[in-house]
Amino acid sequence: MNLDRLTTPFWSLRVVLGAAAFLAGLDKFFNLLADWPAYLSPLAANLLPISSSSFMHVVGLVEMAVGATILAGFTQLGGYVAAAWLICIALNLVTTGHYLDVAVRDVAMAVAAFTLARLTEAGVVPAHASARSATHIDNTRTITA
Repeated sequence: MNLDRLTTPFWSLRVVLGAAAFLAGLDKFFNLLADWPAYLSPLAANLLPISSSSFMHVVGLVEMAVGATILAGFTQLGGYVAAAWLICIALNLVTTGHYLDVAVRDVAMAVAAFTLARLTEAGVVPAHASARSATHIDNTRTITA
């Protein structure tokens, strides 16, 4: 398989996942997109030593860091962290008994983030995309799962 054909999906995932994580994290401070503390499970809220709103600010910082990591080109690390983070969010939403549609969306986004990380491992990083790449990868090698 020619890895060049996977460049567009790689960039699509990188830009969308990175920007979405960063912007969702930023909105945790403004609540323009949603009332974020409402998404926190009462089970989790009762365990926290801080308010739900303060916890969401911490969540926002983490999401902005993950988004910036992906956008900065550290797509393998950022993709795996985003995937795990999104699965945790989905589990939290399931325990609320509400927002199950959002939980399903977050699982789908987790699969996309995982895919971004795997594409990076497979070498689908254009030469100009990451100067940090220490190894040269042949763009015509076969990808196996």
